[in-house]
Amino acid sequence: MTDIKYNNLSFGDAILTRSHYQFGMALLVLVLLLWTQNAMAAKFFVYQLPDGSRVISDRPIYKKTHKLISKRRKVEGTGQLVSKRYKKRPETLDKWDGLINEVAQRHSVDVALVKAVIHTESYFNHKAKSHAGAQGLMQLMPKTARKYGVYDSYDPNANVEAGVKHLRYLLKKYPRNIKHALAAYNAGEGAVYYYNGIPPYKETRNYVRKVLNYRDFYRQIN
Repeated sequence: MTDIKYNNLSFGDAILTRSHYQFGMALLVLVLLLWTQNAMAAKFFVYQLPDGSRVISDRPIYKKTHKLISKRRKVEGTGQLVSKRYKKRPETLDKWDGLINEVAQRHSVDVALVKAVIHTESYFNHKAKSHAGAQGLMQLMPKTARKYGVYDSYDPNANVEAGVKHLRYLLKKYPRNIKHALAAYNAGEGAVYYYNGIPPYKETRNYVRKVLNYRDFYRQIN
Protein backbone atom coordinates (compact mmCIF):
# COMPACT_ATOMS: atom_id res chain seq x y z
CA MET A 1 0.00 0.00 0.00
CA THR A 2 1.28 3.47 -0.86
CA ASP A 3 1.76 5.73 2.19
CA ILE A 4 -0.31 8.96 2.24
CA LYS A 5 1.88 12.11 2.06
CA TYR A 6 1.51 14.52 5.03
CA ASN A 7 3.56 17.76 5.22
CA ASN A 8 6.26 16.31 3.00
CA LEU A 9 6.36 13.18 5.17
CA SER A 10 4.69 9.90 4.58
CA PHE A 11 1.82 9.12 6.91
CA GLY A 12 3.90 6.39 8.53
CA ASP A 13 6.91 8.69 9.04
CA ALA A 14 4.67 11.40 10.50
CA ILE A 15 3.28 8.98 13.08
CA LEU A 16 6.80 7.81 13.94
CA THR A 17 8.09 11.39 14.31
CA ARG A 18 5.14 12.34 16.51
CA SER A 19 5.71 9.27 18.67
CA HIS A 20 9.37 10.21 19.17
CA TYR A 21 8.35 13.77 20.12
CA GLN A 22 5.76 12.54 22.62
CA PHE A 23 8.27 10.11 24.13
CA GLY A 24 10.87 12.87 24.46
CA MET A 25 8.40 15.20 26.16
CA ALA A 26 7.24 12.47 28.52
CA LEU A 27 10.87 11.75 29.46
CA LEU A 28 11.54 15.46 30.07
CA VAL A 29 8.47 15.77 32.29
CA LEU A 30 9.55 12.70 34.26
CA VAL A 31 13.05 14.09 34.82
CA LEU A 32 11.64 17.46 35.97
CA LEU A 33 9.17 15.72 38.27
CA LEU A 34 11.89 13.62 39.90
CA TRP A 35 14.13 16.66 40.31
CA THR A 36 11.31 18.67 41.91
CA GLN A 37 10.38 15.87 44.30
CA ASN A 38 14.01 15.51 45.34
CA ALA A 39 14.36 19.23 45.98
CA MET A 40 11.09 19.39 47.92
CA ALA A 41 11.97 16.31 49.95
CA ALA A 42 15.01 18.02 51.47
CA LYS A 43 14.06 19.79 54.71
CA PHE A 44 17.51 21.09 55.60
CA PHE A 45 20.34 22.56 53.53
CA VAL A 46 23.84 22.98 54.98
CA TYR A 47 26.10 25.64 53.46
CA GLN A 48 29.74 26.53 54.04
CA LEU A 49 30.80 30.19 54.08
CA PRO A 50 34.17 31.61 52.97
CA ASP A 51 35.47 31.75 56.57
CA GLY A 52 34.92 28.00 56.96
CA SER A 53 31.81 28.32 59.10
CA ARG A 54 28.62 26.49 58.22
CA VAL A 55 24.98 27.48 58.43
CA ILE A 56 21.73 25.58 58.12
CA SER A 57 18.67 26.71 56.17
CA ASP A 58 15.28 25.16 55.51
CA ARG A 59 15.37 26.32 51.87
CA PRO A 60 17.98 26.63 49.10
CA ILE A 61 20.27 29.69 49.15
CA TYR A 62 21.51 30.85 45.76
CA LYS A 63 24.53 32.97 46.68
CA LYS A 64 28.14 32.68 45.60
CA THR A 65 29.21 32.98 49.24
CA HIS A 66 27.17 29.89 50.22
CA LYS A 67 28.61 26.56 49.10
CA LEU A 68 26.13 23.69 49.41
CA ILE A 69 27.60 20.93 51.59
CA SER A 70 24.63 18.68 52.21
CA LYS A 71 20.89 18.28 51.69
CA ARG A 72 19.04 16.37 54.41
CA ARG A 73 15.51 15.00 54.51
CA LYS A 74 15.73 14.32 58.23
CA VAL A 75 17.27 16.23 61.10
CA GLU A 76 19.29 13.23 62.29
CA GLY A 77 22.98 13.92 61.71
CA THR A 78 22.47 17.49 60.59
CA GLY A 79 23.42 18.87 63.98
CA GLN A 80 26.74 17.07 63.96
CA LEU A 81 27.44 18.23 60.43
CA VAL A 82 26.83 21.87 61.34
CA SER A 83 28.10 22.08 64.90
CA LYS A 84 31.25 19.95 64.75
CA ARG A 85 32.62 19.40 61.29
CA TYR A 86 33.93 22.83 60.33
CA LYS A 87 36.76 25.21 61.22
CA LYS A 88 34.86 27.92 63.07
CA ARG A 89 31.48 27.78 64.79
CA PRO A 90 29.19 30.63 63.69
CA GLU A 91 28.76 33.06 66.56
CA THR A 92 25.08 33.48 65.75
CA LEU A 93 24.27 29.88 66.65
CA ASP A 94 25.38 30.13 70.27
CA LYS A 95 26.06 33.77 71.16
CA TRP A 96 22.86 34.10 73.18
CA ASP A 97 22.66 30.53 74.49
CA GLY A 98 23.18 31.48 78.13
CA LEU A 99 20.45 34.10 78.07
CA ILE A 100 18.01 31.92 76.10
CA ASN A 101 18.54 28.88 78.32
CA GLU A 102 18.08 30.85 81.54
CA VAL A 103 14.93 32.69 80.49
CA ALA A 104 13.29 29.72 78.75
CA GLN A 105 13.90 27.36 81.66
CA ARG A 106 12.69 29.92 84.19
CA HIS A 107 9.40 30.26 82.31
CA SER A 108 9.14 26.51 81.54
CA VAL A 109 9.28 26.97 77.77
CA ASP A 110 11.13 24.57 75.47
CA VAL A 111 14.63 26.01 74.95
CA ALA A 112 14.82 24.57 71.42
CA LEU A 113 11.51 26.23 70.55
CA VAL A 114 12.71 29.62 71.79
CA LYS A 115 15.92 29.31 69.77
CA ALA A 116 13.87 28.29 66.74
CA VAL A 117 11.66 31.37 67.07
CA ILE A 118 14.69 33.65 67.40
CA HIS A 119 16.39 31.94 64.46
CA THR A 120 13.33 32.49 62.30
CA GLU A 121 12.52 35.97 63.55
CA SER A 122 15.93 37.66 63.55
CA TYR A 123 18.64 35.06 62.88
CA PHE A 124 20.03 36.00 66.32
CA ASN A 125 20.56 39.65 65.33
CA HIS A 126 19.60 41.70 68.38
CA LYS A 127 19.51 44.86 66.25
CA ALA A 128 17.12 43.45 63.65
CA LYS A 129 14.10 45.50 62.64
CA SER A 130 11.35 44.40 60.25
CA HIS A 131 9.49 46.54 57.74
CA ALA A 132 6.45 46.26 60.02
CA GLY A 133 8.36 47.68 62.97
CA ALA A 134 9.15 44.50 64.94
CA GLN A 135 12.44 44.80 66.80
CA GLY A 136 15.20 42.78 68.42
CA LEU A 137 15.94 39.11 68.83
CA MET A 138 12.33 37.97 69.15
CA GLN A 139 10.98 40.77 66.93
CA LEU A 140 8.66 42.42 69.41
CA MET A 141 6.04 44.74 68.00
CA PRO A 142 5.78 48.04 69.93
CA LYS A 143 2.38 47.09 71.38
CA THR A 144 3.68 43.74 72.62
CA ALA A 145 6.79 45.38 74.05
CA ARG A 146 4.68 47.87 76.02
CA LYS A 147 2.46 45.03 77.27
CA TYR A 148 5.46 43.42 78.94
CA GLY A 149 7.07 46.66 80.10
CA VAL A 150 9.88 46.77 77.55
CA TYR A 151 11.18 50.25 76.72
CA ASP A 152 14.17 49.18 74.63
CA SER A 153 13.43 46.20 72.38
CA TYR A 154 17.04 46.14 71.21
CA ASP A 155 18.14 45.18 74.72
CA PRO A 156 18.66 41.39 74.39
CA ASN A 157 17.76 40.67 78.02
CA ALA A 158 14.50 42.63 77.98
CA ASN A 159 13.59 41.40 74.51
CA VAL A 160 14.03 37.70 75.25
CA GLU A 161 12.30 38.04 78.61
CA ALA A 162 9.22 39.60 77.01
CA GLY A 163 9.31 37.34 73.95
CA VAL A 164 9.41 34.17 76.02
CA LYS A 165 6.61 35.44 78.27
CA HIS A 166 4.48 36.16 75.21
CA LEU A 167 5.28 32.78 73.69
CA ARG A 168 4.37 31.04 76.96
CA TYR A 169 1.08 32.97 77.05
CA LEU A 170 0.24 31.82 73.51
CA LEU A 171 1.18 28.21 74.22
CA LYS A 172 -1.20 28.23 77.17
CA LYS A 173 -3.92 29.93 75.16
CA TYR A 174 -3.71 27.24 72.47
CA PRO A 175 -2.99 24.10 74.52
CA ARG A 176 -1.89 21.05 72.54
CA ASN A 177 -1.79 23.15 69.37
CA ILE A 178 1.67 24.63 68.97
CA LYS A 179 0.99 25.54 65.33
CA HIS A 180 -1.80 27.90 66.34
CA ALA A 181 0.42 29.44 69.02
CA LEU A 182 3.19 30.08 66.50
CA ALA A 183 0.73 31.46 63.97
CA ALA A 184 -0.54 33.87 66.62
CA TYR A 185 3.04 34.93 67.44
CA ASN A 186 3.56 35.78 63.78
CA ALA A 187 0.19 37.07 62.58
CA GLY A 188 -1.55 37.97 65.83
CA GLU A 189 -4.25 36.34 67.92
CA GLY A 190 -6.98 38.16 66.01
CA ALA A 191 -6.01 36.49 62.73
CA VAL A 192 -6.01 33.02 64.30
CA TYR A 193 -9.42 33.70 65.83
CA TYR A 194 -10.86 35.07 62.58
CA TYR A 195 -9.74 32.09 60.50
CA ASN A 196 -10.30 29.60 63.32
CA GLY A 197 -6.77 28.29 62.82
CA ILE A 198 -3.63 29.16 60.91
CA PRO A 199 -4.38 32.15 58.62
CA PRO A 200 -4.03 31.50 54.88
CA TYR A 201 -1.09 33.89 54.67
CA LYS A 202 1.91 32.44 52.87
CA GLU A 203 4.28 34.18 55.26
CA THR A 204 2.57 32.76 58.35
CA ARG A 205 2.33 29.23 57.00
CA ASN A 206 6.02 29.31 56.05
CA TYR A 207 6.83 30.76 59.46
CA VAL A 208 5.14 27.93 61.35
CA ARG A 209 6.87 25.34 59.19
CA LYS A 210 10.28 26.94 59.61
CA VAL A 211 10.03 27.30 63.39
CA LEU A 212 9.06 23.66 63.84
CA ASN A 213 11.90 22.55 61.55
CA TYR A 214 14.43 24.63 63.48
CA ARG A 215 13.05 23.39 66.79
CA ASP A 216 13.80 19.82 65.70
CA PHE A 217 17.28 20.92 64.63
CA TYR A 218 18.11 22.56 67.98
CA ARG A 219 16.77 19.61 69.91
CA GLN A 220 19.18 17.46 67.94
CA ILE A 221 22.34 19.51 68.58
CA ASN A 222 21.66 20.52 72.20
